[in-house]
Amino acid sequence: MNKQGNTYTFLYSVVLVVIVAALLSIVSLSLQPRQNENRQNEKRQNILSAIHVSSTADNSAELFRRYIKEQFIINAKGEKVEGNAFDVDIAKQFKQNAEKRELPVFVAEVDGAVKYILPVYGAGLWGPIWGYLSLNGDKQTVYGTFFDHQGETPGLGAEITSPNFNNQFKNKEIFSGDLLTSIRILKGGNATGKNEVDAISGGTITSQGVEAMLKNYLSYYEPFLKQR
Repeated sequence: MNKQGNTYTFLYSVVLVVIVAALLSIVSLSLQPRQNENRQNEKRQNILSAIHVSSTADNSAELFRRYIKEQFIINAKGEKVEGNAFDVDIAKQFKQNAEKRELPVFVAEVDGAVKYILPVYGAGLWGPIWGYLSLNGDKQTVYGTFFDHQGETPGLGAEITSPNFNNQFKNKEIFSGDLLTSIRILKGGNATGKNEVDAISGGTITSQGVEAMLKNYLSYYEPFLKQR
């Protein structure tokens, strides 16, 4: 075959592309177990953060087993349904109609006290935001929170991940009597109520996104939260 001809060049390119694609596929498959493990470790760390338990990739599995005593999925009526709560993809569930969503619940025990951990998901200024809200055994007062984001502005909206913002939520109330009120996020240091926290300075839209996210997801969990 003429190595200077178009046919040779074409066949050579095809073979090269096939070889490179095959090698990339092999590398991707070989890394997949590690990538899955990293995602699971990160998820366990995030859930544990909502109950004020610090963990690393190395000890997250052990601490998760120690603190999380039960996990299950509920539907919009607050009824338990089949499935593994840890495996639920909240980002995918967010795209479902509210009545069709799978709602995970993680039950923890901290210093002998029950805590309920609920995942939340919503929209910030530049992309999705998400996190976990933990409630005390009364299902009415907040024990802890963890929030994260995809692309909020550093020093502004990205501060939803900071301890200063998250620590405000502890002991806030999500009910007023039998009425679900969620958590209000107010500008200008005006938060004084039992269900109010201060917004992030310069991160108004992201703060509003967190408020809307909590309001929406707590409403989905309301039937469960009212079970006694």
